[in-house]
Amino acid sequence: MPTTETEEHRSLRSAVSALGKRHGRTYDREQLWSEAAKLGYLGVNLPEEYGGGGGGISELSIVLEELGAAGCPLLMMVVSPAICGTVIARFGTEQQKQTWLPELADGTRTMAFGITEPDAGSNSHRITTTARKDGTDWLLTGRKVFISGVDLADATLIVGRTEDSRTGRLKPCLFIVPRDAPGFTRRQIDMELQAAEKQFELTLDDVRLPADALVGDEDAGLLQLFAGLNPERIMTAAFAIGMGRYALARAIEYARERTVWDAPIGAHQAIAHPLAQAHIDLELARLMMQKAAYLYDAGDDVGAGEAANMAKYAAGEACVRAVDQSVHTLGGNGLTREFGLASLITAARVARIAPVSREMILNYVSHQTLGLPKSY
Repeated sequence: MPTTETEEHRSLRSAVSALGKRHGRTYDREQLWSEAAKLGYLGVNLPEEYGGGGGGISELSIVLEELGAAGCPLLMMVVSPAICGTVIARFGTEQQKQTWLPELADGTRTMAFGITEPDAGSNSHRITTTARKDGTDWLLTGRKVFISGVDLADATLIVGRTEDSRTGRLKPCLFIVPRDAPGFTRRQIDMELQAAEKQFELTLDDVRLPADALVGDEDAGLLQLFAGLNPERIMTAAFAIGMGRYALARAIEYARERTVWDAPIGAHQAIAHPLAQAHIDLELARLMMQKAAYLYDAGDDVGAGEAANMAKYAAGEACVRAVDQSVHTLGGNGLTREFGLASLITAARVARIAPVSREMILNYVSHQTLGLPKSY
């Protein structure tokens, strides 16, 4: 694994940064999405033969991080090209690839991802959304909650469970559910957090799907599921690092210019040191994110799983601390709409909670990495 970025990655970072700065914090989501798509950024991780850039999660995470650092992150990048695009590219049928990948890459179609449930969270072993065979069709029934951007998406990649004919046990499977499928309804959740992408509760009431709605092998669902969840964690880390960088940049600018008692407040170590610490934390989180992306792109799913969870944990913690210190640096100004930091106090918490809580990541590391026994 390279310890410094390649010239190609530095060029990509610079170009995306310029795009983000043109749009800024008051960006129009549709305009930015369209422009990023035309420049090839949305599908940079998808195969070239299907209209993508032929890169990987390493490149896609750079795009999201730099847009976030400019104050205009595109949350649906985590879902549409990173999770859904990756799963279809790796496990979809040729027809599914031809149907979805070119338009996911050029941004003309988007796909949401539905795993979280009211009683199971994102624990794939406790999901109760089930799919049963009816002739050659599937009937999908269940509920999902906190599903992002369903109103924007042309379809949702739903995680359900089917019965293993040999053991009778339920196993996870992935289904493409069109937004207009009969029996597939949504209800917007009233969130305190204001974002361009809304959150929804989904109800699936015997949603009838053709056989080709199943993505990949019915018996390899868990492998296919984690092929999407590892990029999700990496991209969430990119989202958090970008947000933290944006907040920190505003605080640094303020600390340089705000003068009290004939000196900029940034000259005082009580201001300077916490900002320096926030910068260090963000840089360390980025290194783990880059390691996770490198391992994933190299095909090491097991190694990427550990690193992706660590990256998401580190980035979430670094983001919350960076935002908190940035707001604190500005004092009362940090809570004004003019400086655009107060809304990040709530937004930063998302990186600690979703798509998996920091406590569940600590469980993963203690069990999988350290070999400690489970308490559940």
